[in-house]
Amino acid sequence: MSTNTYGSSRLFNASCIALITTAMTFAFRAALEGTWGNEFTLSKEQLGWIFGPAFWGFTLAMLFGGPLVDILGMRLILLLAFLGHVSGITIYLFAHDSTYLFVGTLLMGIGNGMVEAACNPLIVSLYPKKKTTMLNRFHVWFPGGIVIGGLVAYMAINMYQADWRYLVALLYVPAAVYGLMFLGQKFPKTERVSSGVSTADMFKACLSPLFLVMVICMFFTAATELGTNQWIEPLLAGTGVSGILILVFVNGLMAIGRMFAGPVVHRLNSAGMLIFSSIFSCLGLILLSQTTGYFAFGSAFVFAIGICFFWPTMLGFVSEYSPKTGALGLSIMGGGGMLFVSLVLPKMGQVYDKQLENSLIDMAPIGATIESLKSALPGTSDFALWQQISMEAGSGTLLQVAALPAILLVAFTGIYFWVKNKEINHL
Repeated sequence: MSTNTYGSSRLFNASCIALITTAMTFAFRAALEGTWGNEFTLSKEQLGWIFGPAFWGFTLAMLFGGPLVDILGMRLILLLAFLGHVSGITIYLFAHDSTYLFVGTLLMGIGNGMVEAACNPLIVSLYPKKKTTMLNRFHVWFPGGIVIGGLVAYMAINMYQADWRYLVALLYVPAAVYGLMFLGQKFPKTERVSSGVSTADMFKACLSPLFLVMVICMFFTAATELGTNQWIEPLLAGTGVSGILILVFVNGLMAIGRMFAGPVVHRLNSAGMLIFSSIFSCLGLILLSQTTGYFAFGSAFVFAIGICFFWPTMLGFVSEYSPKTGALGLSIMGGGGMLFVSLVLPKMGQVYDKQLENSLIDMAPIGATIESLKSALPGTSDFALWQQISMEAGSGTLLQVAALPAILLVAFTGIYFWVKNKEINHL
């Protein structure tokens, strides 16, 4: 049956807007890190635990939503995504302590996870002969949504000094749009169901050595991209440029790269693409740890090239080389990656706090505190000292994160040669 029966263009476009909603929640959290920290008196590690539920909820939704997509259908899973987003936004708006932030973040995470749980297999089912290419085009709108959200947040906070609740309320708009676009549409069966692969075979395929290795690799690829992006504001606080503008720049480049991923994927193949991504991600993080001022944009350019293709290519690789894993496999990949990020975020916050404390001891005069330096006015010696201490803390944290893509480079090189050997044996 033709995919046109299912209104493939409308379904694809609605999926993209749902992903924009997901991405904007990430951008807004990154932008509000300092605001929430000050208003609710939270350390970076505590903020990491509050950001964590976005990824726990995502994992929970994907691991349950993945296998349920085949049983309940994509329509119901997307309805749950919509309810998760709307309820999370509403809880945020009524927040008067960190518990509300925690619960709101969890509900939004569930909404985000349900979007991925339904939309990844939806794209694969709509475009079975262009899986990796169309997954890349779909995932254009994660960095694209971060660009939109980052610019909106920057203008609202820095130009208009708007209350953060007005910013959060704007999320109702894209949520309502994708909800209306999915309303009344007919959805295809998942690829696994339409190809006749049994549920038992799907679960068995998810225990294959290749798939399990890819899940572990997904832990590190997700943490490299999302962990860095979520903490970008404090990590670059001492460089003299806005972390949010760097976030917008990085994700703008990622969106462009994913839009034109087809020829690159065809030339390198998915395993080669992952090696390429690992090299540039590692190099980009090292450069970001050492740059100041507008040179940070050059370092961010290298990092963006690296993380650009990570997420969709990981999903495309599994869909190509472990197709029997079906919607469950895609959900385990995405959910596993997000779960690992939830563990990495407070760890990164802890590392940053420790680096900040050590730099304070080494560089600040006796009696100086983080709070006193943070409140210093620009142009004063204390403010200059605060920038230097912040830069040292961000640099040390970024260097530790750079170990993740370095490990991936070794793993993906082995996988590349395994794929080549398998292709030769099939000739």
